[in-house]
Amino acid sequence: MKILIIQQKMIGDVLTTSILFEALKIKFPNAELHYLINSHTYPVVENNPFIDHFVFFTPEIEKSKRKLLQLGKTIKNENFDIVIDAYSKLSSNLLTLLSKAKVKISKYKSYTAFLYTHPVKYRSTPLTEAGLAIENRMQLLSSIDPELAQTNIKPKIYLTKEEKEKAKQLLMDSNIHLNKPLFMISVLGSGNTKTYPLKYMAKVIDQIVNQTQGQILFNYIPKQLEEAQTVFNYCEKETQNHIHMAVFGKGLREFLALTFHCNALIGNEGGAVNMAKALEISTFTIFSPWIDKKTWSIFENEYNVSVHLKDYKPEFYSEKEEKELKKEALTLYKEFKPSYFSESLNRFLKTIVANK
Repeated sequence: MKILIIQQKMIGDVLTTSILFEALKIKFPNAELHYLINSHTYPVVENNPFIDHFVFFTPEIEKSKRKLLQLGKTIKNENFDIVIDAYSKLSSNLLTLLSKAKVKISKYKSYTAFLYTHPVKYRSTPLTEAGLAIENRMQLLSSIDPELAQTNIKPKIYLTKEEKEKAKQLLMDSNIHLNKPLFMISVLGSGNTKTYPLKYMAKVIDQIVNQTQGQILFNYIPKQLEEAQTVFNYCEKETQNHIHMAVFGKGLREFLALTFHCNALIGNEGGAVNMAKALEISTFTIFSPWIDKKTWSIFENEYNVSVHLKDYKPEFYSEKEEKELKKEALTLYKEFKPSYFSESLNRFLKTIVANK
């Protein structure tokens, strides 16, 4: 059996969808499993033992209809038995159609259902602590074997021993003490509408340092240095003494290896949170006001906590769903004061420090 799974775009989505490979490989150990992903997301699934082959959706393909059709021809020539389109957008609709696979599976949408042999209706309410992002992806496997949809699998990232050791040495060389609390801060989101206000984030970091005397790393890339520095400047002087701005992941794998040595990742919801969970690192997540918490608050417990404006101001959502509020995100963010969740953060930090 030869299966292609398509999941384009974001790192968090690619990581989460990778659970399907483990489920399929356990059930069908001789199946040949291929994963079509955007090339920049490869580091989160690198070394995954359940994925046999990768197909890369490159920036060049994204910009060219001709190259997209060429990719479709390549997929057709692979003669896949099953194509699972977890992305379910125009480009993946086309690639699935061109594949000529006998079994085509995707999320049910009224305007694309005819393209698939098995359009699957997603749940709107989670049944388990896994959350909708996990549960609905597993539902895609129900058309192959109903038992597969009940499988409980968490996303995993596979770091090498060398990557872990190199990151450990970098931390030690940077005068960071691994016997003391160490926190990775997801200081910036993927855009303005997914970034907690910088002054508020500084207050959160102040609380972390004040309560734990912990060491702080920022997750940012060089082009975000100015914004990261702004958060640093907003922090209290004592807090600044605990922040190691010069230590950050120069690439995604280095970020992952550094996070592996942290006690928790705290900050904006997004790919970094999903990656930390896949490394079995505790997380405290601050959701953007327009992102649906039910979908992405996966495997919540005392070690993985998330907060959303809706938890404290449900009246803002009485007439609109979260995704309808994207245009109002910056205004709503101002309402989402750190004081609302300071007690939740306090409990989380106590749990982390007590179990260090």
